[in-house]
Amino acid sequence: MDIPLEITFHNLAPSQEIEALVGEHVGRLEKLYPHLVGCRVSVEVPHKQHRTGNVPEVHIAIRVPGREIAISREPHKAKQRRAGSNVHTAIKDAFRAAEKRLKDFKRVQYGDVKVKEAPVQGYIAQLIAEKNYGFIATGNGEEIYFHRNSVADGGFDDLREGDAVQYTTVAGDKGPSAGRVWRTAEANVSERVRRDNGLEASKT
Repeated sequence: MDIPLEITFHNLAPSQEIEALVGEHVGRLEKLYPHLVGCRVSVEVPHKQHRTGNVPEVHIAIRVPGREIAISREPHKAKQRRAGSNVHTAIKDAFRAAEKRLKDFKRVQYGDVKVKEAPVQGYIAQLIAEKNYGFIATGNGEEIYFHRNSVADGGFDDLREGDAVQYTTVAGDKGPSAGRVWRTAEANVSERVRRDNGLEASKT
């Protein structure tokens, strides 16, 4: 992940055992979806006591390119509280739900990136190489986010600002992002794209 795993405890003493368990589950998520940007996990116990026990709640926020996937496991029924009163069980249930959500997202994402879909032309407007992402200038004068793992053939390290690229887009909660990026051989694409958008090309 680009951002280290973040684990917080509320109304519950921090536990290395729980942290190790969470880390193990996050490792499974990374195997399922290698493009994970970050993950935050909150384990908390409500102030209000239940007759069946004070049941832990687990909240997970998974950051993937272009969006964040939130999962909360809060047992509401008495039967669920009795069954999930153990923090280990609550964590297991939460990550089971997280895996399902991530699989659903992965299917939607790669379903949008079709082999027959005509890629869009753009150029690299900005590279934040140390954080493994950048932005592509699009044909409408805007910029779209892309991640290292979106670049075909592992070519992220070969990219330079101004390079011509083709890309496909995927939808996210925070707007579109590049699902797949290919470097092209076209020269001076940055000037051409600016010209096509009625913008003055930068002088060198």
